[in-house]
Amino acid sequence: MPTAHLTAGFLPLLDSVLLVLAREKGIAEAQGLDLHLVRETSWANIRDRAAIGHFDIAQMLAPMPLAASLGLTPIATPMIAPVVLGLGNNAITVSADLWTAMADQGAPGDLAAGPAGAALARVVAAGRKLRFGVVHQTSSHNYELRYWLAASGIMPDRDIEIVVLPPPLLPDALGAGGIDGYCVGEPWNSIGVATKGAQIATVKASIWQSSPDKVIGMRATWAEENPELVSAMVRAIYLAGIWCADPANHAEAARIMAAPAYLNADEAIVARALTGMLDIGGGTVRHVPDYFIPHASAANFPWKSHALWYYSQMVRWGEVSASPAHAEIAAACFRSDLYRMALAPLGAAVPASDYKTDGTRQTAGPIAAHDGSLTMGPDLFFDGRVYDPDALDAYIASQRQP
Repeated sequence: MPTAHLTAGFLPLLDSVLLVLAREKGIAEAQGLDLHLVRETSWANIRDRAAIGHFDIAQMLAPMPLAASLGLTPIATPMIAPVVLGLGNNAITVSADLWTAMADQGAPGDLAAGPAGAALARVVAAGRKLRFGVVHQTSSHNYELRYWLAASGIMPDRDIEIVVLPPPLLPDALGAGGIDGYCVGEPWNSIGVATKGAQIATVKASIWQSSPDKVIGMRATWAEENPELVSAMVRAIYLAGIWCADPANHAEAARIMAAPAYLNADEAIVARALTGMLDIGGGTVRHVPDYFIPHASAANFPWKSHALWYYSQMVRWGEVSASPAHAEIAAACFRSDLYRMALAPLGAAVPASDYKTDGTRQTAGPIAAHDGSLTMGPDLFFDGRVYDPDALDAYIASQRQP
């Protein structure tokens, strides 16, 4: 099969694994792609290099195509995301000193978002000034951290300062005392635990179950000009997700990702997110089976409703005004139509709808699908809220500050 050269930017994070496996396992090549991976140092670099055409595609924060399309970036460029790189993978990690204070205020150490947030709120109420790090302003990390804080009675920016740092710098910043906690993807939570005595306070899978984090993003014009390459790339990511989801492949995936070209990290630490066996601090190991979901629960499908949830948070925190036009732009960034078209040759089951309500599914169950059956995992928010994209304006209006 003739191959087409494709340059992809990525950051050293565990959830670049499907992109890496697509290359290393020959999956992309089988789809006719010569996939060239370029490791970057920050999300700002990914954003800007994708905008000016250095990258054909890139691992991106899920809200990043929305921000670029809504004009919130230095080089405003319409971008799309036709495939998601899995669900979960983030956690909120705090310093040993802050964890001691939280434990004194009742934090149980079981990763549950509610009790951990309540304990942190009591620490803040006692007058402690805190600074938390996130990886980018328009990131899942920023929005889920803010969601967790606000739902716990803590006002972001007023009660806790939030600063931006590249993922690999967060553990060192914590160790140096520059920040008290951070929200990031693996392996940087586990590295903070292993090297800085940190504690994982809670995880994305507890804040909002089965929620997206990273996507493959690209310029909308490039996608229009290269529809066959887009389809081949979506298939490669989807097939890599199937391979990665098999527990029999976790050890090999960890070995591949631990290499200097990718995470340059200890293989055993890399394996934690893949297996869900997390050392959360002090040698305490917790099993979080849905910590990172590379394939199950339609993990690679770009739900337009998820794009609109990120838009709702952009509105909530004053980054963009609420309007039907802005909502339409945001929803259009997640290209479920391209996903379905790409997977049609595989006969893969795909969701029948572009939208779904989150916050109501307590256990796994079937959803309407084309070409087969699909099961979705639970999708609860830790505070019991329900997000219905059909009532978007009401949802935005209901998000009062604490």
